[in-house]
Amino acid sequence: MTMTAPLTRSARHARIVELIDKGTIHSQSELAAGLEARGVAVTQATLSRDLDELGAVKLRGVDGEPAVYALPQEGGSPMRPAQRAPDALVSRLGDLLTGVEASANLVVVRTPPGAAQFLASALDKAGLPATIGTIAGDDTVLVITREPDGGQALAVELSALAVRGRGARAHPKSPTSKESPTSKEHSTP
Repeated sequence: MTMTAPLTRSARHARIVELIDKGTIHSQSELAAGLEARGVAVTQATLSRDLDELGAVKLRGVDGEPAVYALPQEGGSPMRPAQRAPDALVSRLGDLLTGVEASANLVVVRTPPGAAQFLASALDKAGLPATIGTIAGDDTVLVITREPDGGQALAVELSALAVRGRGARAHPKSPTSKESPTSKEHSTP
């Protein structure tokens, strides 16, 4: 009998990546069983959230084979662009965005000291269609947009998502906020 215990999120993610990289996971129940065999107890809700955070997608098998879970390459783009900002990004923007400015296709995002790489990673994993990628320092993230003049629109969108992320914490029953930043430079408290 294998004893199961909850692990840290990072350790659980590592086990999930290990199982998916073998290319044999067809369902969440199969993945849960594989984790259980490795001593990791997980609920379906946690597993679903983990798969979303990891950017896992189900890919059709070739020649009628069943679909399997797959993960994006490390450091690569998500396997499919986001249709809307993932809840994890909205939450992180709500927690970490302290200011944002735009110029042409560039957006400069300010964070508390030490948080820029964490937010840049969330932006990269989100796969927003308007973004090409990010570069992070200690408290600043440079976001490059696809369109030559897309910086302003993305700055407004990121500010609105941060407000929504703060609103979700302040009012858990209200999923959206009606506030919308309109100036060229957006600073948040």
